[in-house]
Amino acid sequence: MLPTSSAELIAFETATKDLVGVALRSLELLEGEVSLPQFRLMLLLAERGRTTSTQAADALGLAGSSITRLGDRLNTSGHLLRGTDPANRSVVTLELTARGHDLVAQVTNRRRQELSRALDGLEPSERAACARGLRALHERLGADYTIGLHGPMPL
Repeated sequence: MLPTSSAELIAFETATKDLVGVALRSLELLEGEVSLPQFRLMLLLAERGRTTSTQAADALGLAGSSITRLGDRLNTSGHLLRGTDPANRSVVTLELTARGHDLVAQVTNRRRQELSRALDGLEPSERAACARGLRALHERLGADYTIGLHGPMPL
């Protein structure tokens, strides 16, 4: 296999910046409602469902006290429910409310709209080739690639 050329690296670096830009643009819907760290917790809960605060802290690479503060704010704003595990009342559980799920869905839909707008401008064969390449890259990096860096879903 041939090594990656500098032109190929630059293309992937540029694509990374572009995709982060799309992700950040989709987060504009959060202004004034929740912070980015709060939204990261909401994304985690949307993916995993009800989870313990300890599991959330581990997944996001945060201290337990940070998750407690984030959870308290989201509970107060109506985006999250704090509860306890019936088997162990000292374990704090977190889960999204309908309002929390709605906000995650709004941001996700906005992100998909932004991506669709860009992808619709490509020829179908180009779009299919990009999708194949991204799937192959994801398989190479693995789903756990970012866990040690910033948690499973930084944005």
